[in-house]
Amino acid sequence: MPSDGSLRYDIVATPADLQSLAAELETETVFGVDLEADSMYHFQEKVCLLQLASSRRNVVVDTIALTDLSPLKAAFRSSDIRKVFHGADYDVRCLYRDFDIRVSNLFDTQCACRFLGFKETSLEAVVKQLFGVALDKKYQRKDWSRRPLPKEMLAYAATDVCYLLPLAQALEAELVAKDRLAWLGEECRLLSKVRPSAGEDGPLFLHCKGAGKLDPSSLAVLELLLRLRRKIARHKDRPLFKVFNHDALLRLAEVRPADLGELEKTGALSPSQIERHGSDILAAIQKALHLPAAELPRYPFRKPKTMPAAVSDRIRVLRRWRETQARRLKIEPSLICSKAAMAAIAERRPMKPEDLAEIPELRAWQRKSFGRDILAALPKER
Repeated sequence: MPSDGSLRYDIVATPADLQSLAAELETETVFGVDLEADSMYHFQEKVCLLQLASSRRNVVVDTIALTDLSPLKAAFRSSDIRKVFHGADYDVRCLYRDFDIRVSNLFDTQCACRFLGFKETSLEAVVKQLFGVALDKKYQRKDWSRRPLPKEMLAYAATDVCYLLPLAQALEAELVAKDRLAWLGEECRLLSKVRPSAGEDGPLFLHCKGAGKLDPSSLAVLELLLRLRRKIARHKDRPLFKVFNHDALLRLAEVRPADLGELEKTGALSPSQIERHGSDILAAIQKALHLPAAELPRYPFRKPKTMPAAVSDRIRVLRRWRETQARRLKIEPSLICSKAAMAAIAERRPMKPEDLAEIPELRAWQRKSFGRDILAALPKER
């Protein structure tokens, strides 16, 4: 498993080679998966490379040359073949979005590391800790959509995935020794079902941190500026943050400059941004300021839920119990019981183990491993 660029790997860039790879993968019992995308460089991100590691070889699939990965679907869907990822959430969403690939029998090494109490769970940190190898991450933020890709970038892409199989083997042995493999199994089954969001429903300002502090008039300005940014980003095929950043748009929504002089004084935009888009920005601001009062948006704040004192007391008890368990097991408290699960338990006040099955926020493995302890920890109320 060399990290000096000498790793041998094959590039798959033709339909015939893809068919051959698919047939080969279907005979494996496990293979590692990684991918590279281009979200830093384009408006609509896409998968640019798919890296696979099996017992036979390491492969880099060029997903720019091959946009149809249908031959691989069967191997990814097979429950008899384990697919090893590190931080699977993003990859599973991307594979489904771009290629309609569904993943079964997933093993997430990053999730496994969390269940084993690793302080740092990045692939770089874990490979360094377990194998003593320092991975070179200098190409991590490069544009993977460029073609042809330099050999150095291809080697970088192939290197990470080659550690996944030995890493999963080592982590599984430790999980078995600590009787935590079932914990990971349930989490991985849930991870395999994550999907990309259907789109941005509702106003764009709902996805802009800091929008809640604006008055309705400024919020209207922000919404039209966000729409303008999206229009420009789509036209130029650039990511949103490379057109205008959030802080700049918030500043403009608060100050609401009326002309180019005032726009320049805000310091929110560079001279080149003002030269290219200043007139459109000012037009959007003026349009928002002339909206009738009835059409001005309002941030949909959620009223805090009034919590009875008894429920608050139960949450405090559960939190103390969770902290004790976390120290004993040397893992993150949130893995043992999430805040949402503690709130649901406190509100419903389960009396017997079967009552815990009615709390969807609680995983099955959490009920099995900690259910009786949770019930014992809850205060006996008069």
